[in-house]
Order: sequence, then structure tokens, then C-alpha cells
Amino acid sequence: MRISHGLFPTGNPASIPHAVTIGNFDGLHRGHQAMLARLKQESAKRNLPSCVLTFEPHPREFFSPAQAPARLSSLREKSELIAASGIDRLHVCRFNQSFSSLDPAEFIERVLINTLGTKWLLVGDDFRFGAKRAGDFSQLQEAGSSLGFNVESLPTVNVENKRASSTAVREALADGDMQHAGELLGRPYSISGHVMHGDKLGRQIGFPTANIQLQHNRPPLSGIFAVEVHGLDGTPLQGVASLGTRPTVHANGRPTLEAFIFDFSGDLYGQRLRVDFLKKLRDEEKYPDLETLIAQINRDVDNARAYFASR
Repeated sequence: MRISHGLFPTGNPASIPHAVTIGNFDGLHRGHQAMLARLKQESAKRNLPSCVLTFEPHPREFFSPAQAPARLSSLREKSELIAASGIDRLHVCRFNQSFSSLDPAEFIERVLINTLGTKWLLVGDDFRFGAKRAGDFSQLQEAGSSLGFNVESLPTVNVENKRASSTAVREALADGDMQHAGELLGRPYSISGHVMHGDKLGRQIGFPTANIQLQHNRPPLSGIFAVEVHGLDGTPLQGVASLGTRPTVHANGRPTLEAFIFDFSGDLYGQRLRVDFLKKLRDEEKYPDLETLIAQINRDVDNARAYFASR
């Protein structure tokens, strides 16, 4: 998959036409997957390369960083998921003051025509665009009629009679309902990152962990989980993971993801792993001393092993 960035200048339409869809695609849930499937279907029919247009950062992170929702996926994770879907091109627009100031007509000209060469466009049924979200589906249709591209809207995708959305996934993760989150995503929720050096406390207390770098400081879930770790030996390895601030050992800790992989020994530093969160075992707690913490970790390991044995 080709990844491109930026905006082309006005008055210079893109030389290669594309079938395009637009969105934040945070988490790439089943609603997003339906959009990509429809895009691929139409791009094949029209013999056009398929293109996904997305934004970095998320617009709500730009306008209201403190109130923005927790990220479900980093840009790299999102890119990998889109590439795995068989899309030909991912175009990333930097969402900044200049981009957010484009009015709907400028958005259509600068982004859709000059940058992407849009000949067919798919959007969600609630899609808005341009400064102050002033543009809507009818404006896209009018522009398409005059500029030579077709527009289609994809209706809402429901999972168990509820709308599949990034918000619904966040709510399920916050509630610790990993099963429902997985149903909305069509796969287990996961976090990927490189293994970094930590404070080595896990090794000292008999539970060496892989400390996995988080791309954002507000993960959408926290607690202790039964997990599968991918990226080692080609097969998923079972384990237990802690995602939180580790209040027993840090008074004001930053969110940290640590995975204890069962029956594994080896140097993981620098490797990129993916952690699939399968079942929440409990919330994070503060314990009076390390001995109490170690006893609880032993129980967590036993509970995670029992979960895997019962699957």
C-alpha cells in the first residue's frame, strides 16, 4: 500500500484518478470495514485504485485536546489495518489550523480533485466536512455533478442492533467488556509497540515483563487482562498484562503496558509486539507492600491460565 501526505496546489488536478473514502477510521471497527469492502468493490468495478483519506491528529484532538476521546489506534496501527484490507493508497492529511480553515468548496478542490483525483467517493451517512463542518452530502453531490465524480453514502452498520462506532468500542473497553469490543471490531482489541527498558521490577519479583511503548498517554482501557502476544516465533503466546499507572510502586505514574508471557525467556528489547486483550481479570489496585502485590500477581496468572484452559 502506498502512503502519501499533504495537499497538492490549486489549479493542478491529480493525474491519477482514484476511488476514495474519507474518515478518521479510529480502531477500524466493522462499520469502517464495511466502507473499505464497498470501496474495494467499486474500485475494482471501475478499474480505479482505491484510496483512503484520513487525518492526523484526530480533529477533536486538534480543537479540544483535553476533551478528545481516547485513541483506539495509533496512525501506524491504523495504517497496518488498512493495508491488510487490501487498499491501494492511504493519504494522510495533517489536521492543523490551515487545513481546518478550508471551506467546503476549497476542501473539494484542494483535497478531492487536486490531491486525490477523485472519480468515485464513499462517505458515511453522517459525514460533514470543511470549516465548521459546513459541508454535507448534498454539497458533495452538487460538486460531483459539475466536477465529474460520483458520490455514495454508506448506511449505518449495526452489531447486535447497535451502531458500530468508535464511541461504542471505547465504551465497551472502558466497561471491561472485551467480548463486545471484539464483536464491534471483528477481532480482539489490541495495542502494538516496541519493547522498551523499564525499571526491571517485574524481573526482581519473579515476573519479567515486556514493557511495551504506548503511543498515547490516555489508553481506552485499564486493568489486568488475559492476553495473547503476537510477533514472536510466528505463533501467539499466552500471558497476563497490566495496563495502568502501577499505583503500588509509583505515586504519579504514567500509563504503562507490561505483559508477562507464560513460559517464555529471551531478550525482547526493541522488538515490536502486538498484545491482544481477551479478558479483563480485574481493575488495577494499590497494595500496601510488594509482598501483597506479588501474591495478587500469582492469582492473576492462575486466573489467566484457567481462562485459556477453558477456551
